[in-house]
Amino acid sequence: MSDIAAPAAPSVDIASAVDDILKTIEREREREIIARRYGLHDRKETLEQIGELLGITRERVRQLEKAILIRLKIAADNGLPHVSKLEKHFVRHLHEMGRAARVNDLALRLENAAGEREKARVAFIAELAPNLDVIDETDHYHHAVVMKEYHSAEQASGHIDRIVKTIEQHGQPISTEELHGKLDHEHPDHVSALASLSKRLAQRNGLWGLIKWPSVNPKNIRDKIYIILHEKNQPMHFSEIAAAIKKSDFKRRDVTTQAIHNELIKDARFVLIGRGIYALKEWGYKKGTVSDIIADVLKKEGGPLHRDEIVKRVLKHRQVKETTILLNLQGKPQFKRVSKATYGLAEPASTE
Repeated sequence: MSDIAAPAAPSVDIASAVDDILKTIEREREREIIARRYGLHDRKETLEQIGELLGITRERVRQLEKAILIRLKIAADNGLPHVSKLEKHFVRHLHEMGRAARVNDLALRLENAAGEREKARVAFIAELAPNLDVIDETDHYHHAVVMKEYHSAEQASGHIDRIVKTIEQHGQPISTEELHGKLDHEHPDHVSALASLSKRLAQRNGLWGLIKWPSVNPKNIRDKIYIILHEKNQPMHFSEIAAAIKKSDFKRRDVTTQAIHNELIKDARFVLIGRGIYALKEWGYKKGTVSDIIADVLKKEGGPLHRDEIVKRVLKHRQVKETTILLNLQGKPQFKRVSKATYGLAEPASTE
C-alpha cells in the first residue's frame, strides 16, 4: 500500500464523537431511530422493529431516517462536531489501504477492534463525511467506505464488477499486478482494495479468483488436497499431503492421513501413480494399472518396443520400480515377446 506514515490518533475518540453528534438531534425519537438503525448502542434493528417499538409504520421510520441523515449531512458541511477531523483521519488511513476498505478492516485500524459497535460507528461517521461514500452490504459487496475524490459508491461498485468480470474471463487465479495490467486503475493497491470489497472474489497466496473456485477458496478436504498438489506442482505421497494441510493456512486443518487417502481415491482429479503417490489428472496422468499404462504406450507406438524404452515411457506416468514394470510386461497375457527384449501387444483371442 501507500508509504504514508500512520497518523496520530485524533484528539477525540470515535465513540465520544458519535455520542456528541447524536446529542445534536433534538428529538429523542429521532435519536432512537438513528442509533437503532446503525446499531450505535446495541444491535442494528430493522425498520419494522423500530416502527413497532415507536408505534409508527415501517415507511414512516424510513422517511424519518432519511430526513435526519439529510439534516446531519448538511450540518457536517457546516461544522458538525468532530466530523471534519475524523474525516481527515479516515482519509489518511484509506490512502494507506488503497483508497477503499471494508468497514470491518477500517474499524480495526481506527478503533483497534472490529466488533459490531465499532463497525457501526465507523459506518455512521463515513455516512456523514462529505468526502466519503459508503457501499451498502449486499449479496455481491461487503460493507465498505470509499473516497469520493476517486469515485462514488456507485462508481466503485461498477469498478468492482469489472474486476470480477476480468478475473472470470481470465479463467484462472491471477496476481494483483497482472490484474492491474488488464485494467486502467492508477495503482495495483487500488485494484487490490476494490477486489477485496467483492463477495464474489477470494484471494490466496497473492492470487485473486472467483470465490467458487476451489483453488482460492477450498470448501472441503478434496479442494485442499487439490491446492496442495497444485502449489507443490509435483506428485506427493498421501501422508505428505496430510502433513502439508496441517501446516497450511487453511481454516480447518485438523485432518487424518486416512481421511486424505480416502478422498484421494474418490476424486477423479487425482491419479494414483505409485504406492500411495498421487498426481493431478490435469498434469496428463491417466487412471489405470501399470499394465494399462504399458498397453497404452504400445498402442500409441503402433508396434513393439524394446523393454528399456517401454520402461522409460511408463516411468513418465508412474512412480514405480522398474522391476514392477518388467514383471507386468512378462507376466501379463496381453503382452508378448516378439524378439529379444522386445515386446508388443498380444493378438486378441479368436472368438470363433
